[in-house]
Amino acid sequence: MTITQNFNDGQWNIAIEGRLDANTSPELEETLKAEPQELTGLTLDFGELNYISSAGLRVMLLALKQMNMAGKPIKVVNVTDPVFEVLELTGFVDILDIERA
Repeated sequence: MTITQNFNDGQWNIAIEGRLDANTSPELEETLKAEPQELTGLTLDFGELNYISSAGLRVMLLALKQMNMAGKPIKVVNVTDPVFEVLELTGFVDILDIERA
């Protein structure tokens, strides 16, 4: 998994490439814990994410909770069909702002 970050005018953009599973999700969790102080919103770009497991979903849930507690929006963009199917089956489409690829 590769994580690419960009922070601009309060908006934190994190692009994830590869697989988000039990082996790689701790890396994303650590990245999210380093939240910039001037943060106004978070966008997760899943355009190059080809697999997500329950461990990856857990990290997404933690990010959602973190952002909701701070009153800041979170959005998931460029979600591919296979990843969207997992998000749909698990009900994440009902609790996250998701844009398909």
